[in-house]
Amino acid sequence: MAAKKKTAKKSAKKSAKKSAKKSAKRATKKAAKKSAKKRVPSAAFMRPVQPDSALGAVVGNSALPRTELTKKLWQYIKRNGLQDAKNRRAINADDKLRPVFGGRSQVTMFDMTKLVNKHVS
Repeated sequence: MAAKKKTAKKSAKKSAKKSAKKSAKRATKKAAKKSAKKRVPSAAFMRPVQPDSALGAVVGNSALPRTELTKKLWQYIKRNGLQDAKNRRAINADDKLRPVFGGRSQVTMFDMTKLVNKHVS
């Protein structure tokens, strides 16, 4: 009977140590989260770029950051229903987008960013 009490005490001590370690880890994670700085966007993305005349017909001719340019481009695509119905990654070009896409009638959204970069300075 005394042996059972000793093993019960040992297991209680072990579980108390484990829970103390876990709570200490949680506390350090919370402290690290609070002390972490807010994410700052890269200056390269926020620098205004000037679209050429072909891209300007879609997003406007004023200089704007790349992030805003992409937002305006996607607004145009969604407003005009240019996303392919079956393959949502494909963008169908209309008369305004065809010169931006290099004369192609359909591009993927990943190719679109490469092609748009050729039309900004």
